[in-house]
Amino acid sequence: MAEAMEIEAPAPAAEAPDAPEEVHPLVEKMNKLEAMLEADPETQLSALRAEASSVLAEEEASEGALKAKEAAMYMVGKLLSKAADLEGLKALLFENGAFFGAIPKAKTAKIVRNILDMVKAVPDSLAMQVDLTSAVVAWCIEEKRTFLKHRMQARFSNLQYLQGEYHDGLRTTSTLLRELKKLDDKQLLLDTHLVEAKLHHALRNLPKSKAALTASRTAANSVYISPTLQAELDEMSGKLYCEEEDYHTAFSYFLESFEGFDQGKDSRAICCLRYMILCKILGGHAGEVGSVLSGKKAVKYAGPDLEGLVEIAEAAKKRSLETFKAAHEAHAAELNADVLIAHHLEKLYEQMLDNNLLKLIEPFSCVEIAHVAELINLPVTTVERKLGLMILDGKLAGTLDQGRGVLLVYEAQEEDKAYKLGLNVIENMDAVMSSLFRRAAKLH
Repeated sequence: MAEAMEIEAPAPAAEAPDAPEEVHPLVEKMNKLEAMLEADPETQLSALRAEASSVLAEEEASEGALKAKEAAMYMVGKLLSKAADLEGLKALLFENGAFFGAIPKAKTAKIVRNILDMVKAVPDSLAMQVDLTSAVVAWCIEEKRTFLKHRMQARFSNLQYLQGEYHDGLRTTSTLLRELKKLDDKQLLLDTHLVEAKLHHALRNLPKSKAALTASRTAANSVYISPTLQAELDEMSGKLYCEEEDYHTAFSYFLESFEGFDQGKDSRAICCLRYMILCKILGGHAGEVGSVLSGKKAVKYAGPDLEGLVEIAEAAKKRSLETFKAAHEAHAAELNADVLIAHHLEKLYEQMLDNNLLKLIEPFSCVEIAHVAELINLPVTTVERKLGLMILDGKLAGTLDQGRGVLLVYEAQEEDKAYKLGLNVIENMDAVMSSLFRRAAKLH
């Protein structure tokens, strides 16, 4: 039997090396420009801007070209934001209709939001943000881009809040909320209700602010929210509890908010730290402010932004009106810039003034108002007005004799409970007799 011939298997062909992926010329150009900007960000900015703008001017609409144009949009937007060139930013967004028409609407919205975030990062750019966002809203209406319009209106209402235009902000949010409720956009409803809560709080309409915050938290239950947004919700809750004078609960919310902002390296963390100090002062625990500031996360925020409240805490600890006034005047711009702090420091001053006046008047049965004013180092008219309010509020038992310029102080009398108890007995007897008459009527 013949042996089978062995056939040698052919050797596998050597794999051809992968051909290098071809990079689009425009992408390559943008990569070089970005490398130049990173290497030396301070020089030749105008030349880099011109080169990036030339990429945007290309008519090619291939995938590589669109990718390069997107990178050019971001580069030009960054350079214009640094230069605070509002007109240039408007031209960048509104004169590239061909590019925006060639990419999906969702990507257009992303590019516009990112460019506005670049402007937001520029210091003292609030007015420019308002003008640019307003122009983007008008452009969205003209181009019928509903999705982007809603997001820009939400951003615009928040900018109006930051600018102090509270009534205009409420008009913007009310219009936006009507449209969002039809679409049931939970994420945007959450953001818009939160801004609405801030606006109502700034206008001292606390019931509506609380209702808006509840609506925002309800929307938050059905969507994912970032730690920073959760910190914003906690901050707003803390403000409302502070307005209700529940300072312990408010401090807890501000602490949660502070930790959330600190974790996200958000500049609003220091604002929450200030609110925590305020809650300690208002709650009668001014001595604990030092321990709050010496905490592991709070130490790095020590600086001029907290000096005013620290001095106020020292004044509250000593119950010294003069120290309080001196600290408030020295840091007036810092303390009055925040609505919550300004309002509650005014209440704290009135409370300290009441306590100081009662302490000074306590030894007297009849005292000249001028003498009290001299002791407390305040104008006579201010002291006279304050004493009158304290008498009307029932905090002080006495009478102002304005003819002689004196205050007559009465001894505090215990309330006679006999009258109140007698009324309760009569009410109970009336209820019993009425019940007996009803039963008698049923027998007949």
